[in-house]
Amino acid sequence: MRIFIIAGEVSGDKLGGALMAGLRSQVAELSFDGVGGPKMREQGLRSLFAMDELSLMGIVEILPKYFHLKRRIRELTEAILANPPDVLITIDSPDFCLRVAAAVKERNPEIRTVHYVAPTVWAWRPERAERMAKFIDHVLSLFPFEPPYMEKAGMECDFVGHPVVAEKIGTEEEAISLRTVLGMKNGPLVLALPGSRRSEVSRLAGTFGSALSKLQDNHPDMRVIVPCAAPVAGLVRKLTAHWPVRPVLVDPTRESGFSGAKLAAFRAADVALAASGTVSLELAASGTPMVIAYDMNWLSRRIIKKKLLIDTVTLVNLVSDTRTIPEFIGSECRPGAIAEALEQVLQNPEAQKEAMRLTMERLGQGGEPPGLRAAKAVLARL
Repeated sequence: MRIFIIAGEVSGDKLGGALMAGLRSQVAELSFDGVGGPKMREQGLRSLFAMDELSLMGIVEILPKYFHLKRRIRELTEAILANPPDVLITIDSPDFCLRVAAAVKERNPEIRTVHYVAPTVWAWRPERAERMAKFIDHVLSLFPFEPPYMEKAGMECDFVGHPVVAEKIGTEEEAISLRTVLGMKNGPLVLALPGSRRSEVSRLAGTFGSALSKLQDNHPDMRVIVPCAAPVAGLVRKLTAHWPVRPVLVDPTRESGFSGAKLAAFRAADVALAASGTVSLELAASGTPMVIAYDMNWLSRRIIKKKLLIDTVTLVNLVSDTRTIPEFIGSECRPGAIAEALEQVLQNPEAQKEAMRLTMERLGQGGEPPGLRAAKAVLARL
C-alpha cells in the first residue's frame, strides 16, 4: 500500500507519526511519501523537503514566502499525480494542506483524500465544511461532537480521539519533588501559561503579571512557575522580569535544574492561569484546576465576536458540556476579575474535577490510542 501524507507543523508531525505507527501495525507492506518532521520520518516517511518550510504563522511571516509556498504546492501536486497513492492524507495546516488536496482532486478525482483534524466550524465560519467537501472524502476528528458537522456537509467523518489522552503526565512523586526543590511549604503553587506564540505572550504577559500580583496580596507565600514554549522562551523571560511576582521559569532552552519540570509543574500546581487553547486539555489530563484568559486587538475582537457561534472558547467546557472553567476573553480579560476567579478556584478546587474527568473520558482516555484509532478508520473506509 502506498500512502502520501503531508504535515506542516510540529503538532501535525506528532499526529502523523502516531497515525503511521498505527497503520504499520495493521498493514504488512506500506510505503510513505510526502512531507513531515522527525516523528514521521521515524516511521519511514520519505519527506520531499523539510517540514520547517511550512511552519509559518501569520500574514507578516507568510507573505515573504508566498511564491515559494505556491511552488511547493505545485511540486507536491505533481508528485502525487505522477504516481497516484492509495490514499492522500493531509494533517491540519489547512492553508497549505487543503490547497494541495484541492489541486489533486481537481485533476484526478479518483484519488482518495483524508484530512486529519476537522476545522472548527462549530465555533465560527461554518461555510468551511462545505468548501472542504468538494475535495475531501474523509475527515478524522479530534472531538466527539464534530462528525455531524462534517457529515452534514457531505464528508465521511470518524472521531478518533484527541492525542492529549495518550501523552505522558507528571506523577505525584515528581510533583512532590518539584515542590521540595522550590522550597514550598504552605503557600499555593500557581502555574502561569501565557501562550506559545509571540503575539499571545506579548499581549497577555502584562495582564497575567498584574492578576498574579493581586492574588499574592491574599497569599504572601504563593509561588508562580512558568513553563516556557521554546520559540518564545526569551520573550517570556524578558516580559516576566517586570512582574511584581518573581516567577520560576521552566525554560527548555536552558538547564532547568531538575528533570521532567514541565510535567511536574502541571501536576504540582494548585491552580493554573492559562491562555485559551489546547493547553486547557493538558491541564485537565493532569487534574489541574484552571482559569482561562485571552485577549486580542480591538479589530479582531469585533470580528470574532460577530462571527463566533459558541458561548465559551474553553475546550474543557465544550467537551464536558459544562461551563465550569472560568474564562475571561477579549474586553473581559482584566487583572482584577482574573485574580478573583483564581481565588475562588483556590478556595474550591474540587468544583472542576468532574468536568475534567468527563473531558478526558470523552476524548478517549482509557481506550485505544488515537493514532491506532485513526489508522483503523482510514483503512476501514478505503
